[in-house]
Amino acid sequence: MSQQNTSDLIEAYLKKILEESERIEIRRAEMADLFNCVPSQINYVINTRFTIQRGYTVESKRGGGGYIRIEKVQVTSCHHFLEQVNQLFGQTISEKDAAAIIQKLYEEGILSKREGNLLLTTISKAVLNTTAEENTIRARIMHGILERLSYEDSDTRTDQK
Repeated sequence: MSQQNTSDLIEAYLKKILEESERIEIRRAEMADLFNCVPSQINYVINTRFTIQRGYTVESKRGGGGYIRIEKVQVTSCHHFLEQVNQLFGQTISEKDAAAIIQKLYEEGILSKREGNLLLTTISKAVLNTTAEENTIRARIMHGILERLSYEDSDTRTDQK
């Protein structure tokens, strides 16, 4: 098995469990045994695919009784959620992290697919790579979008599909 395929399998397995439960606790060594991989592979999947930008919080405890707890972020208020997301980054943000935020906004029904795709193009390296301050410009764009969305009336949104 290639590393990517193993990572995809681990991610799918954890997301399937999270569909049934808002929170799971796993042991890294047990997961590594289950997928016949090294424990660092489990860390990689959790650190890259279960981030706050993608709608998850992760807590870990090391040691003999250690665990990794993954929990879905509960979106109770669109305005509150957008404010929280807006506080996740400062004056710079990478294309990867900005894209993860846009994906989460789409998954939560805050953006339509078309709007999300337009934003992905707007914050892309291909568009912003005209200056050394690419991540700074991207952060300004994302802060502006999130602020605007947080004050937009939810009834005025267009088709969310």
